[in-house]
Amino acid sequence: MRIDILTLFPEMCERVLNESILGRAKRAGIVELYAHDIREFAGNKHNRVDDAPYGGGKGMVMQAEPIYQCYKSLFIEGEDKPHLIYMSPKGKTFKQSDALRLAQYDRIVLLCGHYEGVDQRVIDEIVDEEISVGDYVLTGGELPALIVTDAVCRMLPGVLSEEVCFTEESHFNGLLEYPQYTRPEVWHERPVPEVLMSGHHLNIKKWREEKSLEVTEKMRPDLLKNK
Repeated sequence: MRIDILTLFPEMCERVLNESILGRAKRAGIVELYAHDIREFAGNKHNRVDDAPYGGGKGMVMQAEPIYQCYKSLFIEGEDKPHLIYMSPKGKTFKQSDALRLAQYDRIVLLCGHYEGVDQRVIDEIVDEEISVGDYVLTGGELPALIVTDAVCRMLPGVLSEEVCFTEESHFNGLLEYPQYTRPEVWHERPVPEVLMSGHHLNIKKWREEKSLEVTEKMRPDLLKNK
């Protein structure tokens, strides 16, 4: 799979893309990850990619042409159009099911907005869907794009050591994950639940399922409405 991020701050993205699990997956050739500088397609000596909004208002708006040219540079005429996602607070909220869905694509492109957003015309021209990572506004789309990249890449075969690494995690099956414990057996007079040290796999599995339901009911009861 290949993921391209269109951004004004490629160095910010590349630092994350080259670290930890993403970095290992990239070096292993499991996934291709690239950050592209929209300013390189500004077409002016000052590399300016924004201007004042028509109709007045505060702030600046990213211009359509630099974004479009950056996007067009990623593939040649005749190739299949990559699936392009605009990271936007107006988009649908990103969920684990979206990570699974996007992991089925051979290639996706993530567009990071800045300032007051981007010219609507380039959204209408090339964007396939808009995604938000939550009901709040950030200074730019880079952090949301990295969140989506991380969540999608974790679903790819070979990125994590075992499939169980994500199938038992929060949100994969619509529930939150059960509590986890490690050594020492007693910490601050708080012992590890006996069942986890029993070696009885069926009882452990049952305990984890029960705790998963308990945690979900306590922390996110809204998730149980869909069960």
